[in-house]
Amino acid sequence: MSTLVVLGLSHRTAPLQIREQFAVPEGALAETADRARAIGCRESFVLSTCNRVELYATVDADPVADRLPEVLAHGPVGQAAPHLYLHRGEDAIRHLFRVAASLDSMVVGEPQILGQMKTAFDLCRTSGLTGPDLNRAVERAFAVAKRVRTETGIGRNVVSISSVAVDLARQIFGKLDGRTALLVGAGKMGELAARHLRGAGVANLLVANRSFDRAVTVASALDGHPRELEELPRLLVQADIVITSTGARHHLIDRPMMARALKARKYRPIFLIDIAVPRNVDPAVDGLDNVFVYDVDDLQAIADTNLEQRQREAQLAEDLVSTEANRFVRDLAGQSVTPVIVALRQKAEALKAAELERAASRLTGLDPAQLKAVERLADGLVSKLLHGAMVGLKQSAAAGDTEVIRAARVLFGLDEAEND
Repeated sequence: MSTLVVLGLSHRTAPLQIREQFAVPEGALAETADRARAIGCRESFVLSTCNRVELYATVDADPVADRLPEVLAHGPVGQAAPHLYLHRGEDAIRHLFRVAASLDSMVVGEPQILGQMKTAFDLCRTSGLTGPDLNRAVERAFAVAKRVRTETGIGRNVVSISSVAVDLARQIFGKLDGRTALLVGAGKMGELAARHLRGAGVANLLVANRSFDRAVTVASALDGHPRELEELPRLLVQADIVITSTGARHHLIDRPMMARALKARKYRPIFLIDIAVPRNVDPAVDGLDNVFVYDVDDLQAIADTNLEQRQREAQLAEDLVSTEANRFVRDLAGQSVTPVIVALRQKAEALKAAELERAASRLTGLDPAQLKAVERLADGLVSKLLHGAMVGLKQSAAAGDTEVIRAARVLFGLDEAEND
C-alpha cells in the first residue's frame, strides 16, 4: 500500500530568502509534480504560496521519499536542507488537513490558502498527476476545511490593524462603495490601510503629503489622486474616512479645524484613523458629534481582543481537524485490511470445498440430509476459526497496526494464494 508523504518548507521553518528560492510559478506546478512522478512517486501535486512550498505525493518506498528534496530544489538542496520538513503517513494526513483548514497559516483562519490549494490540486489532477489515494485525501481535507469555516468562528475576527480599520469603517458606514477616503502622509501602515479600504470598495482615494512628489508616487500606486497637504481643511469636508500617517510632531487636525469641516459637510459622519506616533489628530476631536477617532492603540486593542477570540476558535478547529484526521486514517486502515479479509475468506472457502469433495467420495452411504449436515459442520468450523482472525485484523486496522496485517498475509500464505 502506498504512503502519503509531504515535503516542504514554510514561514515556520524558512526565511523569505529561502522560500523564494523554492517558489514555483502557477504555470510550473504540474511540471514540478511530474518530476516527482519521474523518480517513482505514484501520485503528486505541488502547492506554492508566499508562505509555503510543499510537495504532496504517494510513495511505495522510503528511498523515493528521500529523493523528493531534489525535486523541489531542481537539484542539490544545499544549505536549505535544515529548513525542509518531511511528514509520512498519519502525520502527512494531519498536516494536509491543518493546511487546508488554515491552522498552519501565518494568520490563522485566513481564507486564501484553501483557494490556493484547490487551484494547485486542480492543475495537477487535470494533468493526470494525482490518483485515487491523493484525490481521496485532498477531497476529505477540503470537506474538513469547509466544516472548520462553518462550525467555528476561526475566520470571523480580523487580527491586523488595517483589517480592523476596514471593519470599523463598515460598522460606521455600512457598505463602503461610493465613499471617499483621504490618506494623509505616506507611512507604510497608512498606505496598507488605504490599500485595504480600496479593496473593500472605497471609490475615491485622495493622497495628501508634505512632499507633493511623494503624494504623486503613492497615489499612482493606489489608483488615487495626489493633493497638497495645505489643502487638508478642505479635504476634510470631502472625505468620509481619513487615515493619518505622518511624522509630524504636532497635531495636524485639531478640534477647531474639525469643527469647521464638520459644519461645512452638514455634520455627515467622518471616521478618522490616526496611525501616526506621535498622534496627528488631537484627542479632543473625538468629542465632536458624528466624528469617530481611533488611534493605533485603539486599533491594536481591538486586534488583540480579536486574536484571543480567534485563538479560542482555533483550538475548536484543531480538535475538529484532529478528529477528522483520525477518522480518515481509520478509514484508510479499514480499506487496507479488506483485501486481506477477502483473500483469507476465499482461501478458507476453497480449502473447505476441496475437503468436502474428498469426503463425499468416501462417504458414499450418506443420504442428502446427512451430507448437508456435514457441510454445515464444515461451515461452522470455518466460521469459528476465521472469526477471531477477522476481529483481530479489523481491530489492528482501526489502531493503524499494519504489521499485524502483513503478518496475517505471511501466516496464512495469502500472497502465495493470490499468485496461484
